[in-house]
Amino acid sequence: MADDGFEVPRLAQLYDSLDSDRSDLDAYVAIVDELGARSVLDVGCGTGTFALLLAARGLDVVGVDPAEASLDVARGKAGSDDVRWLHGDATTLAEVRVDVATMTGNVAQVFVTDAEWAGTLAALHAALVPGGHLVFETRVPEREAWREWTREATHEVTDVDRVGQVETWVDVTEVVGELVTFRATWVFASDGAVLTSDSTLRFRDRSTVERSLAEAGFDVVDVREAPDRPGKEMVFVARRRDSQP
Repeated sequence: MADDGFEVPRLAQLYDSLDSDRSDLDAYVAIVDELGARSVLDVGCGTGTFALLLAARGLDVVGVDPAEASLDVARGKAGSDDVRWLHGDATTLAEVRVDVATMTGNVAQVFVTDAEWAGTLAALHAALVPGGHLVFETRVPEREAWREWTREATHEVTDVDRVGQVETWVDVTEVVGELVTFRATWVFASDGAVLTSDSTLRFRDRSTVERSLAEAGFDVVDVREAPDRPGKEMVFVARRRDSQP
């Protein structure tokens, strides 16, 4: 199940307007180019911004997401016919074979249980061609990013075309070990509607992520910093291993 922020149509349609700066994706486009990929699976593709960027470069792209409302937004964009959109998650893929699989926007952190994470990695291993690569980011837990997710720090008021003024903020509601739960709130000036979405992310440390990748049949090629968030995120580049050690 996707969080309401991505699944409720009224909120999914706001996503691009409220998060319009996607320069963070430039680093992933560069990595895909660096790896010489001709086909890419974008896991948690959301409203399709990254998938469409890649398709515009002539790549064969599959975008998968559990939120139908977000996929509806993606399907309505220019160039959407050049992407194969799938409703589901990595474990529901059928006969997908790609050079590179990606999880941008901290998608890797939504898999909060060991079973969910292991199942996702196993499915991505199966979806990659021999020697294919998995690329994803996850926040550095020691930086405790959630301490900045306060109502005061995240509060914004945005004028959205054909929607009107929308007020937004985030409140952290619980921190238990590696799990951080928070609530996003949207207030619509047009009718006074107040919508919320609760989310939980898991902050795995580097050694935990590397161990899970090894167990799933991947060799870690590199761990980089996100250029737009130095010191705050780890970008993993892992190669599919075709035999277990």
